[in-house]
Amino acid sequence: MTAAAATTAVAAVPPLAGFTVGVTAARRAEELATMLERRGAVVQQGPALRIVPVADDTELADATRALIARPPDVTVATTGIGFRGWVEAAEGWGIAEDLLTALGSGRLLARGPKARGAIRASGLVDAWSPPSESSAEVLDHLLELGVDGLRIAVQLHGEPLPDVVDALSMAGAEVIEVPVYRWVPPADLGPLDRLIDAVLCGGVDVLAFTSAPAAASILARADERGVRGPLLDALRGPVLALCVGPVTAAPLEALDVRTVQPQRSRLGAMVRQLEAELPARARRLPVAGHVLELRGHAVLIDGELRTVPPAGMALLRVLARRAGRVVSRAELLRALPGGSGDEHAVETGMARLRSALGRPKLVQTVVKRGYRLSVDAGADGHCL
Repeated sequence: MTAAAATTAVAAVPPLAGFTVGVTAARRAEELATMLERRGAVVQQGPALRIVPVADDTELADATRALIARPPDVTVATTGIGFRGWVEAAEGWGIAEDLLTALGSGRLLARGPKARGAIRASGLVDAWSPPSESSAEVLDHLLELGVDGLRIAVQLHGEPLPDVVDALSMAGAEVIEVPVYRWVPPADLGPLDRLIDAVLCGGVDVLAFTSAPAAASILARADERGVRGPLLDALRGPVLALCVGPVTAAPLEALDVRTVQPQRSRLGAMVRQLEAELPARARRLPVAGHVLELRGHAVLIDGELRTVPPAGMALLRVLARRAGRVVSRAELLRALPGGSGDEHAVETGMARLRSALGRPKLVQTVVKRGYRLSVDAGADGHCL
């Protein structure tokens, strides 16, 4: 099959088929997983955080009562769901009317249209909202107006906003942080540990983050287990770090981890960015008259998806790196998961690889020397 024909065939395969994506989110994790699975990805979930229910959150209750006692001059609503959750929690405590009166006595700023809608749904009126939906633009607006001596409430939604809070405080404001949906480590660390293990053993191609605290939490857990270094090595190497936006990416980029982000900080945009990014990273080779594309746990052969067991993928990746050249059994043995055993394990793994590929001639046995990928004559071994 020609490369052009193979490209046409590949178009029929879901864009993320053959790849495994690790999801660290707690809130909206199922929504993100569903979007990924619809595009063909295998999803492994390992929540790095859990949300403290607002009705049980004493920090939120204390902040709310403090604002009722001394109403703020300015309130910043950062998310619609967070502002609604705050009002609903106050209703449960029997102080919603007092809260709305206190907030309505000052100016309300909305970070975006959803926050603006939540403010108006509560019967209040917002004074201003930035077109960019950016916390940085809200901060610039406040600093331009002048905040010295003002009491400013900042509604948080899981993520802290230290840059905003510190800048306002340095400009002379009294800042009250309102921690709606506060995040803490998961009660059950098992799924998170299994996700970390999968990343370390090469079983995950992408690690997806929807909040900065999730990124910080998975690194903290890896540190507790003594595997922070290997986890960072994986994220700096074969595993793609996908982040919903620059705030989420900050803890990783501070550690020299390259991240991929959409232009708009939305789950849908995040998944579309991955659709564009991940298939382009796959290696494609002309092999024995076919076009072979290596994905995470599978290959495409002339556009046909073939699932390959982990040992087979480990062998195939070594052969692809040395495309067309003979690879010894000893070198292949070192590439097998566990890296132990004898050369018979290579023969067994190679037999299973050929069976999974469905085309035995793609991998050639070179008697007494090893194996080679049957790259077509004239190919230079680079991606097509």
